[in-house]
Amino acid sequence: MTMLADLTDTLARAAKSALRQAIAPSLCACVVTYFAYYAIHGDRGLVAMKQIQGEIAQAETVLEQLKGERERMERRAQLLRGDNLDRDMLDERARSMLNLSNARDVVVTLPKLYDDETASEKPVKSAN
Repeated sequence: MTMLADLTDTLARAAKSALRQAIAPSLCACVVTYFAYYAIHGDRGLVAMKQIQGEIAQAETVLEQLKGERERMERRAQLLRGDNLDRDMLDERARSMLNLSNARDVVVTLPKLYDDETASEKPVKSAN
């Protein structure tokens, strides 16, 4: 029986040695996997970076649209300034503000340059 006991003891020591040698690499692999996962799917990972880049692209598009609208409004406002007053622009603005028109006026409708959301912000006068 001593031979069987020696064999069992040797196998037990070999198993413990193999287990000790496998623990450190397994823990390191787990730590590397943890950080790799959060580098891709975390709050500041690659997926979040793509999403933020998409939001930035949308914001830049909106910014360009607003810059264009601001430039158009500044050009129209420049025509109404006292030192460079455009009579046609003044007449158009006065008629628009006072809701007046002449019976001989011809109204030409132009395509909208803005969304309905922007138009709904302006107050609508009732006919009452």
